[in-house]
Amino acid sequence: MSDVLIVAARRSPLTTRGRALAKVSADRLAAPVLRAAADDAARAMGAPIDVADVVLGNCRGPGGNTARLAALAAGFGVRTPGATLDRQCGSGLAAVIEAAKAIAAGDERPRLAGGVESASTAPERRIDGISFERAPFAPTGWPDPDMIDAADALARLDDIDRERQDAAAARSHRRAVAAQEAGRFAAEIVPIEGVSADDAVGGALALLPRLTPLRENGTVTAGTATRIGDGAAAVALVSAPRVAHVPGLLVRAHAVVGVDPAYPGLGAAPAIEAALAASGTPLAQVEAFEIVEAFAAQSLAVLGRLGLADDDARVCADGGALALGHPWGASGAVALVRLFSRLVRAGRPSGSIGVAAASVGGGMGVAMVVEVVR
Repeated sequence: MSDVLIVAARRSPLTTRGRALAKVSADRLAAPVLRAAADDAARAMGAPIDVADVVLGNCRGPGGNTARLAALAAGFGVRTPGATLDRQCGSGLAAVIEAAKAIAAGDERPRLAGGVESASTAPERRIDGISFERAPFAPTGWPDPDMIDAADALARLDDIDRERQDAAAARSHRRAVAAQEAGRFAAEIVPIEGVSADDAVGGALALLPRLTPLRENGTVTAGTATRIGDGAAAVALVSAPRVAHVPGLLVRAHAVVGVDPAYPGLGAAPAIEAALAASGTPLAQVEAFEIVEAFAAQSLAVLGRLGLADDDARVCADGGALALGHPWGASGAVALVRLFSRLVRAGRPSGSIGVAAASVGGGMGVAMVVEVVR
């Protein structure tokens, strides 16, 4: 994987389902972000890039290959194909892995990859005339908990009480508020139809102590569950040997793992361990983690298994999904965009290591290890 370099990373504002971007379809969310990533890559490399493929993760779109629609809408021309994949909440990061694997396998042409989700415009799903919220993540006979129930189960398993969950959510919001006020999101965000900022940051801080659990005898509340959102994120990947002195993130290793579907929120932990092992990197050497915060209990359970403290300053240093929102198919790619900002845009030296990861419904985890080059 050391032959693959991420040279650009952009995202849309992340907005809550039904709000500012509620009428923007998935392809229209992704197209400007793809265009911006390609233009950033061209500036970094000193010449336009000929995009070989566009790979996007998506969970709940209308079908029709959203990546191809977005590639055409972004102006890449009819010769640029597209592929859309579904690995649920890990889809955006999984799409980047697929693009990286193609380059590492010998096709050295540049690619754009990431994820998109328009939860607001997702079509209604019906079986026998009955609407349902999501498709099964596991077959009959296997555990297939609702994600709220799964987070409550993890809280009970690891004895993560309401106080710790509220503290984790508050910490995520405070960090995101500080980052937003300092302008640390500005360079990565592509305005979409007049919207230029994430809309959920800080909103739950005052409410956290007053919110009631979502399930009887549970501890997860609306404040410690991430908000379902609309958004897109994309990175530009190139063959590292073909570029010189272009700053970016070198893809060191990646991993996709399976875990017990009864506890899907744990998937990020073994995925991170596997990716670090593949790259030969000790956990202590990692300077920045971006782990998708689907729920506070889930995030804390992952940190506990990695031996990281609840408030480790390396983890989601500018806030995570608990504050920014969770556009399912995009969130894994948002994690990579955040790493690019924290490490490359922030001027961290060559050799600095970052990790992006997500736990996945159905019992999976996905992770990637990257290294700054300049």
